[in-house]
Amino acid sequence: MDQAVKPPEAPTVAQNITLEIEGMTCASCVARVEKVLSSVPGVQRAEVNLATERARIHAGAAVTADSLASAVRAAGYDAHSPRADSAETTDSAAKHDRRDMAEALIALTLAAILAMPMVLMPLGVHAMLPGWAQLALAAPVQFYFGARFYRTGYRAARAGAGNMDLLVALGTSTAFGLSLYEMTVGGGLYFEGAAVVIALVRLGKALEIGARHRAIAAIRGLTKLRPATAYVFRAGSEVEIKLERVAVGDVAIIRPGECIPVDGRIIEGISEIDEAHISGESLPVTKRAGDRVTGGAINGSGVLRVVTTAIGTETVLSRMVRLIEDAQGAKPEIQKLVDRVSAVFVPAVLIIALLTLVGWLLSGAPAETAILCAAAVLVIACPCALGLATPTAILAGTGVAARFGILIKDPDVLERAYAVRQVVFDKTGTLTVGRPEIVAIVTLSGTEAALLTDAAAVQAGSEHPLARAVLTAATARGLHWPQARNAHAIPGQGMQAEINGRTLLLGKFSLIHDRSIDTTGLGPRATALAAAGCTVSWLAEAAPEPKIIGLIAFADAAKPHAAAAIARLTEQGITSIMLTGDNRASAEAIAGKLGITRIEADVLPADKATRIAALRAQAPITMVGDGINDAPALAAADVGMAMATGSDVAMHAAGITLMRGELMLVPDALDIARYTRAKIRQGLFWAFIYNIIGIPLAALGLMTPTLAGAAMAISSASVVLNALSLRRWRPRQNSGIA
Repeated sequence: MDQAVKPPEAPTVAQNITLEIEGMTCASCVARVEKVLSSVPGVQRAEVNLATERARIHAGAAVTADSLASAVRAAGYDAHSPRADSAETTDSAAKHDRRDMAEALIALTLAAILAMPMVLMPLGVHAMLPGWAQLALAAPVQFYFGARFYRTGYRAARAGAGNMDLLVALGTSTAFGLSLYEMTVGGGLYFEGAAVVIALVRLGKALEIGARHRAIAAIRGLTKLRPATAYVFRAGSEVEIKLERVAVGDVAIIRPGECIPVDGRIIEGISEIDEAHISGESLPVTKRAGDRVTGGAINGSGVLRVVTTAIGTETVLSRMVRLIEDAQGAKPEIQKLVDRVSAVFVPAVLIIALLTLVGWLLSGAPAETAILCAAAVLVIACPCALGLATPTAILAGTGVAARFGILIKDPDVLERAYAVRQVVFDKTGTLTVGRPEIVAIVTLSGTEAALLTDAAAVQAGSEHPLARAVLTAATARGLHWPQARNAHAIPGQGMQAEINGRTLLLGKFSLIHDRSIDTTGLGPRATALAAAGCTVSWLAEAAPEPKIIGLIAFADAAKPHAAAAIARLTEQGITSIMLTGDNRASAEAIAGKLGITRIEADVLPADKATRIAALRAQAPITMVGDGINDAPALAAADVGMAMATGSDVAMHAAGITLMRGELMLVPDALDIARYTRAKIRQGLFWAFIYNIIGIPLAALGLMTPTLAGAAMAISSASVVLNALSLRRWRPRQNSGIA
């Protein structure tokens, strides 16, 4: 048959689609679903997460969620678009968990009655139940409580794939069928083996699902922090409206004790704000007019009026949840390797089980023994622990980190953080408070007020911290400045503007020196101020008469606990480095107070990424910053950490976002990242060990199907519990919530 010629594909627009997948039980299921999704035309990449039971698909614009869900259903699984996070959805999941647990306990009770005579035999009690009674107890377990294994196992086999359910169905059916045969000839019965395996697997899965739901619910519960309504001013009066109807620019009224409904800026009032659920800050923070507040925080004793600055998916809370879910849904490289191994694991196990059967028969063993050994191989080899080790640890690790104000949005960070040996800090706004104040004004001619007026006019349109300090000081003195013309920034140097026919320059010494303006009159004073740790800005006239006017000295206090954070990093064997555009004398003054011995000073913003690359060549590196000009450096580092108090651009470029400006979060972030990585490695180690030891024991007849089922359930439970122990992690110092 001639093959149709496909027309050239039109360029497509990329989109991200999320699906909830039901029916997955092990890493082989994950590999199967990923393969099916990737085969849909237009799909560029698909990632499936067993712990979150979600798939993330990167595809062209023509691909729809319905077409993807149909492909998954054809492969034997169920798929649908994510349900909205609501109280009803949470209640439904809780009811589902309770039903699964109840069914598992009933199955376990029936299996225990069957197995009890075997347990009592070493004590001299021989009271085996009649065959018909064993059949009556085992049949409901096999065909009612075990029905899901038949359904999903059949769909997997029909699709040409294998999964854990197929192995369980084959292994228990073999034991059950052999028992039926033995009833007719008067031989030994193995109903209890099949029943115990199904009961233990059902119990193990119920415990796993419950644990995963609890880990996820803590994060998704963040979306429920905001109230359903808000009080806002409309047409001159206060009205209560649904939260989704609030618009940017609306003024909301928040009374004492109420939950803040929107992201915004306080325009009236003062109060203590509890942001524990959002930033991990344990104590309420006093905020007043001009300060920002975040939706989901709790207002204290004051009445606030807040102008709305963000709504819907653009709020801090929504972005937090999105970042965490992205991290929990993504896969580090080590999990991708595990998935590739698991894709061939089940077929390999089927071959090993067949070889076991043939080998025992050829050795002259009874068919009963050969069948039981083959069934034990099928049961012990279920690869569910392999599929759970990494995603469950990521769930728990990212969840507990978020509780303490650390957002890990890139799971590969967990692997890279382990090797970090250098931490580079931006100075202004990261090591320091970021609110410099004027501490000295030096003039060669004219008054301080005149110099400050000129400086305010040059910087009136700038958002730089030094510009804000100038404008604040000028306003406090009641000064008024003229409108500047052609004001523009000179990257890494300062500002230039035209004011009343004069061209003024304000910035670093190099800005003035490059224009050959004489600075000798102020040189000694500037050197002394820089040596004292001040940042010095020079003010000069470039035209019509080039001359120096004076200088302004700024001081910015180091952040609280900054020195303690540097000491913590030193204890961890990590070198701290300061990277700043300030002059070396100013940088050395701050570095000396904090215990930093390595300084990279006078670095232009455009050169930061280059410096990071050079340092990275020496040893793996973390960059900590908060400004827009830090974004390239954050992206260039092995691990980028952005302060959420800084710019959105910096947060997007970083793999970790610190929700508070506290520097103690830096060693804490590295600590939880390393701890999570360790748990992933431990889980994978035990998952592999169980299979490496268990399969040969089962094949050699040293493990019955019952023991194999117990070992398989224990392996999954131990991996999950080991990962969930991450939830007990706490920062070394009390920098977060309890």
